[in-house]
Amino acid sequence: MPHPRPVALVTGAARRLGAAIARRLHAAGYDLVLHYRRSAADMATLVARLEGERPGSVLTLQADLAEYDRLPELVAHTIGRYGRLDALVNNASAFSPTPLGTITPADWDAQFLINARAPLVLAQSAAPHLKATRGAIVNLVDLYAERPLRDHVVYCMSKAALVAATRALALELAPEVRVNAIAPGAILWPDDGKAEAAKSALLARTPLGRTGSEDEIADAVLWLLQGAGYTTGHVLPVDGGRLLQG
Repeated sequence: MPHPRPVALVTGAARRLGAAIARRLHAAGYDLVLHYRRSAADMATLVARLEGERPGSVLTLQADLAEYDRLPELVAHTIGRYGRLDALVNNASAFSPTPLGTITPADWDAQFLINARAPLVLAQSAAPHLKATRGAIVNLVDLYAERPLRDHVVYCMSKAALVAATRALALELAPEVRVNAIAPGAILWPDDGKAEAAKSALLARTPLGRTGSEDEIADAVLWLLQGAGYTTGHVLPVDGGRLLQG
């Protein structure tokens, strides 16, 4: 008997944006496969909450997305548990500075393998299952793919590659599967902090004059998955209007 609810695979789902996306999709009726790398305690807390609301609705999978062979395994475990896949949300991301003149092959791999290769390989592995359900993919990109951030050359390039992959996959997987992306603006400050002057300068370039919320990103993900039936290959800025001012 087919699984009765839609199923979403979300990478980097233990905390921050990933956890907000997981909570929103779960509330909308999705059963979930939640990937994490290191944040086991955060994942356990999230799963306890979601399983308390709907027992048997969450499968967690630990993996380093830089390891190629683990990527098809995530999809295989999803199908093994639920027998279907309706949504892939490529949320996991690597972010670190790479000033020009200091960039090494390890810097390249650390960000490109997570930000560009992993979403592509996951999409490739998920494609037959998403076609069967006429599902959708949402990639989390960045405004910096279009407007580069100083001293973050490799990160900006990796997110630009994911934008290109979003558009190319939209062509390759149409008409059965829609593929879109979200480019968040100032939503969450980095874990290691950000100078107050830098925060103020960033918000001064944001017409809405505030940071966005995790839930606003999660709402946009849900809309692209369920409500945007005639939208594919699109990058949706959720940035408070920041791109308007450059």
